[in-house]
Amino acid sequence: MEARAVARYVRMSPRKVRRVIDLVRGQEVDAALNALHFLRKRAALPIEKTLRSAVANILNNRAVKKVDESNLYVKTAYVDGGFSMKRFRAGSMGRASRIRKRTCHITLVVSEHEPSEKVSNA
Repeated sequence: MEARAVARYVRMSPRKVRRVIDLVRGQEVDAALNALHFLRKRAALPIEKTLRSAVANILNNRAVKKVDESNLYVKTAYVDGGFSMKRFRAGSMGRASRIRKRTCHITLVVSEHEPSEKVSNA
């Protein structure tokens, strides 16, 4: 069983958030939360918050009977670009220069490890 959480319109550049989200993709939830908590990047805070939300979604899902929190891992993690706020400031030679304040959407999918089935070569 899996659950997802989405943080939309996060006021950070998608390129900078992707650097942090690449660290947690495929990791166990406990290891990912530990890494995000002590990482000195500004993007780690909204990613940690989104990951905690995804874990809460899978734990509180009524369709799932019992989920062991230590058995969860980050199945999918990606960042999409959101809209850009356009601002202008003075440029050289009396011109106006455009500034794009970028936003992004963070999506995390948390899943439970499948029990490994042993295949016999008989």
